[in-house]
Amino acid sequence: MNLRFLEAFHWAVSLQSVTRAAERLHLTQSALSARIAALEQELGVVLLDRRDKQQFRLTQAGQRFHGLAQQMLRLQRQVKEEMGRHGEGADKEAGPRRPVPLRIGAIESVLHSWLSDWLLSVRETLPDFELALTVETSLELVEQLRRGQLDLVFASLPAADTAALRSRPLPSMPMACLGPQSLPPLPGRRRRYRLKDLAGQELLTFQRGSQPHQALLQLFQDAALEPPRIHTISSIAAMLQLVQAGFGIATLPLAVAQRVVQQQMPAVALQILPCNFELAPLLMHASYRPDPASGLIEELLASALPFAEQG
Repeated sequence: MNLRFLEAFHWAVSLQSVTRAAERLHLTQSALSARIAALEQELGVVLLDRRDKQQFRLTQAGQRFHGLAQQMLRLQRQVKEEMGRHGEGADKEAGPRRPVPLRIGAIESVLHSWLSDWLLSVRETLPDFELALTVETSLELVEQLRRGQLDLVFASLPAADTAALRSRPLPSMPMACLGPQSLPPLPGRRRRYRLKDLAGQELLTFQRGSQPHQALLQLFQDAALEPPRIHTISSIAAMLQLVQAGFGIATLPLAVAQRVVQQQMPAVALQILPCNFELAPLLMHASYRPDPASGLIEELLASALPFAEQG
């Protein structure tokens, strides 16, 4: 039984689409359909219900066989891993390996904190990888993962934990207020900003409806304070430019704010404002689509955890 045919069938089922499975395996749709048809002919059963062109469906035989196909692909992976440990020199005569494509998605908070450090470490252990990085909102990243366009995403929302998708929480990111050092000094001997002080300022946070935006509104509501004008900005780079221009005070992940303060130019000096209240942390999740034929995504996720913990 050709394992490539099993792989074609598995990805069609996992992505609920022959078209998306063909894109995932870099095949034409007709080539992937031919592999599944050859598998059906070999098994003597129909695996896909092709009566409804608008909806992907498995036959009862297809449902039973998918579990067996996953077991066979996992066994193939175990054999490769085991023989790889003891087969020194086995690849000496093989030609140059093709780059390993890594389709990763991340929200801006991850991009501006620990993502670059992690990717540099990945290059040390997997030097032949080819990165395809997508930076988007959490909703869009999860949707692209669902459609099979991404393999691993770091977002503030989890993907639905199903047979096709997996999600696990990451350390949350503490939030901080970032403003220009030219802000007027606090009155009296006070050294910390109160929420009431910020009510007199214009605030910048992430896009409307995002977790930080909703948490900021809730903070003022719980304190029975009228919220100030809150500007919603989808880009951290744009938010920083506006703060530097004196447009308002930004609420950002602490790790991002610390990097900005450390790397900034004196002419546009910013500061992390000391506050006597806490902003709700930004919850983080890693979501991915398991591949029974490869443990690469799980290994990458494990390697990312220490960087996510450090921020």
